Amino acid sequence: MIAPNRASLLSDDQRIVITGIGLTAPNGNDWESFRGSLLEGRSGVQPYEIRYFGKTLAGICDFDLRRYQSKKDVRRGTRAGSVGVYCANEAVKHSGIDWENVDKSRVGIYVGVTEHGNVETENEIYVIKGFDYDTSCWSHHHNPRTVANNPAGEIALNMGITGPHYTIGAACAAGNAGIIQGAQMLRLDECDVAIAGGTSESIHTFGIFASFNSQNALASHQDPAQASRPFDIGRNGIVVAEGGCLYVLERLSDAKARGAEIYGELVGYAMNTDATDFVLPNPQRQAECVRMALKRAGLEPDQIDVVSTHATGTSSGDTQECAALRSVFGESRHTRINNTKSYIGHAMGAAGALELAGNLASFRDRVVHPTINVDELDPDCEIPGLVLNESQEAARVDYVLNNSFGMLGINSVVIIARV
Repeated sequence: MIAPNRASLLSDDQRIVITGIGLTAPNGNDWESFRGSLLEGRSGVQPYEIRYFGKTLAGICDFDLRRYQSKKDVRRGTRAGSVGVYCANEAVKHSGIDWENVDKSRVGIYVGVTEHGNVETENEIYVIKGFDYDTSCWSHHHNPRTVANNPAGEIALNMGITGPHYTIGAACAAGNAGIIQGAQMLRLDECDVAIAGGTSESIHTFGIFASFNSQNALASHQDPAQASRPFDIGRNGIVVAEGGCLYVLERLSDAKARGAEIYGELVGYAMNTDATDFVLPNPQRQAECVRMALKRAGLEPDQIDVVSTHATGTSSGDTQECAALRSVFGESRHTRINNTKSYIGHAMGAAGALELAGNLASFRDRVVHPTINVDELDPDCEIPGLVLNESQEAARVDYVLNNSFGMLGINSVVIIARV
């Protein structure tokens, strides 16, 4: 029997559950294939070349752009929008909800993003360069492509959703932030169905590669599959990735009423801010965020079965997060700790939502996928419960805690329970 949590004391109208999962990742275009790749140790990192910057590595998605969009839709929209449209439609289909008869004015869309508009602006500047920077050649699609609400707005247009839609700019904490926002809006009765999570088109902007490279924080490796290596002493930076993961969230009462399959319940969450540096993380604030989420859930650290780390493969990021986790879970007897970026790279605004999805299947199979590419563990990353290179079976998996942190010191944590 699952250990009690504070959410179980709420009415079913206030309990928020996941009833659908739609995603595209560099190593899978649906939940089942993504999970299979994690258990098989299959990376999605590939050689990649982008104008101006040149040859590098990236996590690249290969989902079917035309499954839910016309050729015209793809041409006039954005890559982030297409990722969002694909994930949202897949999530709704996965949920089994009677979409044709859903009141679309009671559906909300809450999409976390790291940034938006960089890709489109770079593309336009590249085009007008060929016309001696004549701005009359600038696309009339540029404004709707670059407004901050674009990915969520493209989903709304595609699916005929007339309820609230917006994006949540929360750097690399955005995937968790989208989920939290969706849950809050359901509890406030602003919607009856929330499509929530995160998307990223980051690999299509040369600026992100150039910027990480200028910080000596861009990964390189002769074998692309081994380039993303959080916790390994030989790690040398971030592998930039694209992707998306959106969830259908509902109140437990509504999910029960339609006999929906439930993939987990949001029982705790927290967000806070370091307020100490533009880039460098603060382990004390990160630990505080984890403790706030545990407190809201009414759980002790030892009740958490899986901790999904944010660790990006940078020296400062990995060691600081491990210090934070050590302070919270250092005495936990069976908590296991893993990382998903080692397979796919860093999907920025989608990272938190994607990495959570990779661990939710543990509720069913009680297997914890490992962090791969750890040839020699950095001593500063040593922490009890690390699952390295090979999957581990668990006697129980009742609670998954998902970390997601971002630049300018934004931290987010969500806790999902098996139902």
